[in-house]
Parts: sequence; C-alpha cells; structure tokens
Amino acid sequence: MKSDRKTYSGEWKAKIAVEAIKGQSTINEISSDYKVHRSQIMKWKNKH
Repeated sequence: MKSDRKTYSGEWKAKIAVEAIKGQSTINEISSDYKVHRSQIMKWKNKH
C-alpha cells in the first residue's frame, strides 16, 4: 500500500522553524502540537 506524502507550504515551514529557533517550546512539544516529526522540524530550523 502506498502512503501519501504530506506537503507543507513554505510559510508554514517557516512559522514552525521560527518557533523552534525562539526556543520557547521544545522540539518535542512543537512536534506534538503540529504533528510533524522532530527530525523534519530540525531540518527546517537549520534551513531558516
């Protein structure tokens, strides 16, 4: 069975990356809030 990939807008990625950079929440908390894997958040954080 083929799984569908999720696509996210650049604006949405940037919003999450900025939240991670600010450090007010942990990566795990952000991951839970937005239902995105923590490694993906780290990639976006490093990119922005």
